[in-house]
Amino acid sequence: MKKSVAIICAGGPAPGINTVVSTVAKVFLKDGYRVLGVQYGYKGLFSEEVPVKEFDFDHADRIFSRGGSTLIMSRFKPKDTDFRTAFFEKENVKLLVTIGGDDTASTANRITKFLEEKGLGIANIHVPKTIDNDLPLPGRNPTFGFHSAKDEGVKIGNTLYEDARTTGMWYIMSSMGRSAGHLAFGIGTACHFPMIIIPEMFDKSTPTIEKIINLMVSTIVKRRIQGIHYGVIIISEGVFHAITEEEILNAGIKFTFDSHGHPELGNVSKASFFNVLLQEKLKALNINIKTRPNDVGYELRCCRPIGFDLTLCSLLGIGVQKLYKSGISGCIVSADAEGNIAPVYLSDHEDENGKVKPRLVNMESEISRLFFKSLDYITTADYSRTEGLLEEPADYDFHKILNW
Repeated sequence: MKKSVAIICAGGPAPGINTVVSTVAKVFLKDGYRVLGVQYGYKGLFSEEVPVKEFDFDHADRIFSRGGSTLIMSRFKPKDTDFRTAFFEKENVKLLVTIGGDDTASTANRITKFLEEKGLGIANIHVPKTIDNDLPLPGRNPTFGFHSAKDEGVKIGNTLYEDARTTGMWYIMSSMGRSAGHLAFGIGTACHFPMIIIPEMFDKSTPTIEKIINLMVSTIVKRRIQGIHYGVIIISEGVFHAITEEEILNAGIKFTFDSHGHPELGNVSKASFFNVLLQEKLKALNINIKTRPNDVGYELRCCRPIGFDLTLCSLLGIGVQKLYKSGISGCIVSADAEGNIAPVYLSDHEDENGKVKPRLVNMESEISRLFFKSLDYITTADYSRTEGLLEEPADYDFHKILNW
């Protein structure tokens, strides 16, 4: 029987998945391997009847530039008791290619150890994917999908900004990024938004709803005293997750709850959440400004990859084969700024609990310092100019709020 390569995709979509899958399929088909795409991620891999799409050149060639994923994805995380060898033995699998985040990679490592214990020497190479850009790749190189998602977000952000200018109003735009603010920072800086709020900016203070709302008021009032009556504020959803559950529940917003009694934050529009509280604050200050919410997230995940990601994902797909032929397994495939392929091992980035810490926006970098300095917000020099708008301008002082 021919040797085969199995490919699975797990987690959420990101532009470039099909490019990786297509490239892996093409290079291994050329070497005489069968290429099997497993549907539904790990859930499909350990089903009684594994749902498989066998690739030929025609299918691989049709999908390389498309958004989404030709392989249906799943967030299912198998327990050790779910593991079985039947599929790998039946299909003569020699390499398992996993596409996903750090959880997907960690699970793949568990699987390959299990297979080795069962006498099956099957290699695993992981391709890192996330629009959040929060995996610890060397040289702070981007995860694939990030730049395409950012590009799509910038298109939306520029349109919102034009609408704000045209109608004389404000938008509160929320972007994805559970732990890190790379996407919000990238969109906000590209669109010249007057305020960007990400979790990393609270490096010297604790994020609270009051601080976040005061930052929004700060930029609105600063622009108003400059004679500018519009703008877009972008906030990363990671800030929402950094606030304590108790404070969120006390905010007066209605939630649904999971089986453990915790609020289901994924069911809540982050932009609407903060926009409602901002409107209440503006009303209390007698500032008559119209604000509207807009969440940007799912619109970005399945867009067509831009040229940057098409090249990067193709390189990573070829890199999978390079590492495999070199006898390397249990690693992430990575490409540096010069296009050199190298393995990255999660064990080098794990903490004492075995968790991989997310890569955050570096607030000490020059790009961060320059862009945050260029935003519009109240400082001590503006206090006298806010008379009639703010009774306590220090409460809305950007540097005081963040303790910078």
